[in-house]
Amino acid sequence: MSADVSRLDLRLRRRMLLGTALGTAAYLLVVVAIYPSFKHDATLNALVMANPSAAAAFGVTGSITTPAGWLNANMYANFGPLLALLLTIGYGSAAIAGQDADGMLGLLATQPLSRARILAEKLGALLVCSAVVPAVSYVVCLAGPRFGLVPGWGALVGVTIAMAVLAFDLGALALLVGALTGSRGTALGVASGLAAATYLVSSLAAVNDTVHRIRWLSPFYWSVGNGQLEGGVSVADLASLAGLGTVLSVACVVAFRRLDIH
Repeated sequence: MSADVSRLDLRLRRRMLLGTALGTAAYLLVVVAIYPSFKHDATLNALVMANPSAAAAFGVTGSITTPAGWLNANMYANFGPLLALLLTIGYGSAAIAGQDADGMLGLLATQPLSRARILAEKLGALLVCSAVVPAVSYVVCLAGPRFGLVPGWGALVGVTIAMAVLAFDLGALALLVGALTGSRGTALGVASGLAAATYLVSSLAAVNDTVHRIRWLSPFYWSVGNGQLEGGVSVADLASLAGLGTVLSVACVVAFRRLDIH
């Protein structure tokens, strides 16, 4: 029965995974393809400089006509994480609390599998969900040189990994809240709300001194909010993201063992 739980959960969500992957690819391909029309447009940078607070709300800082700036402003600082989180928070809230409510988790618990094994396989499925948007985005970016868009490939690999771990972390948070409360709605609301709050902390840190002082609290800042497409993802950033995911995963195991399954 190796990985049967993971395969079942991924099969149940295959349409959403495939649809999101195709949508991501189509959107980012358009972004890459139209880059030549904007790379020499000085008015875009002037617009950002004239409205730094409004631009920062979308994660946009600095030049947006460089390859890194273009990708960051149109994908990696905003839409990319959003699409990835739609998959992982959605799965995290459904994997325990949702399946408990519809009776599927009760049937699964009757199988000769320990709760730790069931939870481990669900975390494995969450990891797959986390990788979909970042992986598809990286593959599409490989077409960039055909359109004069050549990012720093090492930095892009780092951001790809960091965005996947970010998505895993917030999906694991939804999984944990679902295991603690047994409520899919609560898991979805808490994880989505915290994701929105930490995104704002990361994006506004560049233009607000008060927010800047607490930027280190945001996993978005560790992954995509600190110019990582230009300067690369630091070891400390990746370690922080991985550490958060590890803590949340262990907490999920403990909470799931105590859950009264219906």
